[in-house]
Amino acid sequence: MKTDIQIAQEAALENIVSVAEGIGIQADDLELYGKYKAKISDEYIESISNNPDGKLILVTAINPTPAGEGKTTTSVGLGQAFGKLGKKAVIALREPSLGPCFGIKGGAAGGGYAQVVPMEDLNLHFTGDFHAITSANNLLAALLDNHIQQGNELGIDPRQVVWKRCLDMNDRVLRNVVVGLGNKMDGMVREDHFVITVASEIMAILCLASDMKDLKERLGKIIVAYNFKGEPVTAADLQAVGAMAALLKDALKPNLIQTLEHTPALVHGGPFANIAHGCNSIRATKTALKMADYVITEAGFGADLGAEKFFDIKCRMSGLKPDAVVLVATIRALKYNGGVKKENLSEENLNALKAGIVNLEKHIENLHKYGVPIVVTLNSFVTDTKAEIDFVQQFCEDRNCEFAISEVWEKGGEGGIALANKVLDTLEKKESRFKVLYEDSLSLKEKIETVAKEIYGAGSVSYAPAAEKQLQKLEDLGFGNMPVCMAKTQYSLSDNPTLLGRPSGFEMNVREVYVSAGAGFVVVLTGAVMTMPGLPKKPAAYQIDVNDEGEITGLF
Repeated sequence: MKTDIQIAQEAALENIVSVAEGIGIQADDLELYGKYKAKISDEYIESISNNPDGKLILVTAINPTPAGEGKTTTSVGLGQAFGKLGKKAVIALREPSLGPCFGIKGGAAGGGYAQVVPMEDLNLHFTGDFHAITSANNLLAALLDNHIQQGNELGIDPRQVVWKRCLDMNDRVLRNVVVGLGNKMDGMVREDHFVITVASEIMAILCLASDMKDLKERLGKIIVAYNFKGEPVTAADLQAVGAMAALLKDALKPNLIQTLEHTPALVHGGPFANIAHGCNSIRATKTALKMADYVITEAGFGADLGAEKFFDIKCRMSGLKPDAVVLVATIRALKYNGGVKKENLSEENLNALKAGIVNLEKHIENLHKYGVPIVVTLNSFVTDTKAEIDFVQQFCEDRNCEFAISEVWEKGGEGGIALANKVLDTLEKKESRFKVLYEDSLSLKEKIETVAKEIYGAGSVSYAPAAEKQLQKLEDLGFGNMPVCMAKTQYSLSDNPTLLGRPSGFEMNVREVYVSAGAGFVVVLTGAVMTMPGLPKKPAAYQIDVNDEGEITGLF
């Protein structure tokens, strides 16, 4: 059996200029990064601004398990299937982070015969967007510490610096550090912290900004510290906005690549859904909607994280209104939720399937709350039995969901035609009545508790003393009308990664709250979730290499 990287490397790619021309983009509207990737110019985006919007389809999933779900694979395969049916479709995805690529999860290009390519470029550096975000983030940190060193005219309290440095790598030793060691000229000694680049507020800002003017306004609102009076100090106060914007000028432009079947894909931005808002850029999604009749996008991790934030943050801020949701599950993952060990998932086990399908049931119920029609798809494995498939299909249809098998990993677009037809049928026959889960006027605590109880199934929410103080301060500063961005483990509906299936009535623990004023949301850290991940005992990096011919091996 060929690996994902072998399939990608053996593929015959079209020149990206040809891919672009197939959807009406001329060569002059591209900024080329070699033969197979390009950025789309601001001028082109402006030229299509009056085009009608296509239909927006969100792909999400049940909670991730070691058995795998295949959300990106399904997104790519669905886009390819639309192409097979003669439909004008564009895929809008996030860029992968180097952290998981070298850690445990691997890349984020899809898999099998449903991939975006060039796969190696996408997973390693790509067009440099993440480096630009990292540089802008750390420039702001450097200007902040330099301001304190050079007389501290703004009266910044070094004990209340909240801006963190970032790095696009899993590196646990950087979570808590001390900077400024040495002599007086080396800066003030203080505790500092790193987050992974995808958790940086600048990543969120880039993904939520509509244009350069909006980007600069958002950058200026970033709160970096508080002064000795307890008042916020912003990036604008530090005169950092212009230089950060210069670093981000090209990163703001969406990237165009292709699938194995030459379907266009806009891949732009990459916040994690467990510690950030988990969606690709608004700019890429809106551009795609002007370019095509159907746009397939995805949100990270399970629907309790990515889909909730797609609806309650991205759609709220952008005015986007999804027309349908594809909810991805696998029989293997459902049996894992039912208590079957990973090594036994290939065996038919209807009792475990019945026990574990409650996870799917909760996600269906949650998505219905947003008023968007749902298609459930089973990402097919050869070990799935007819009895298991029939059970899941009946379960979904009993809950007013369409159902289709997806075989895109094995067959590419051809294996997604049944799913594509079911989505087309849903778009034609079921109207989306999209609405957000909560109103802006609720307090921050009311918003937190709405998500915790309505989406996660919590019975109550507890707040650490520090979180209580932070919430009160943010309300007092006027940030209470913002949506909340919940940071939570992806492995469970609860904040405890070991609680599989459908836990209910549990206590959700909020340990820290802070505002991302430029992004426009309040981040709520729950349980033990980390904003700087660590590497596993045997990182994926051990398997990655370059052979004598310059070909990269070991990526997945």
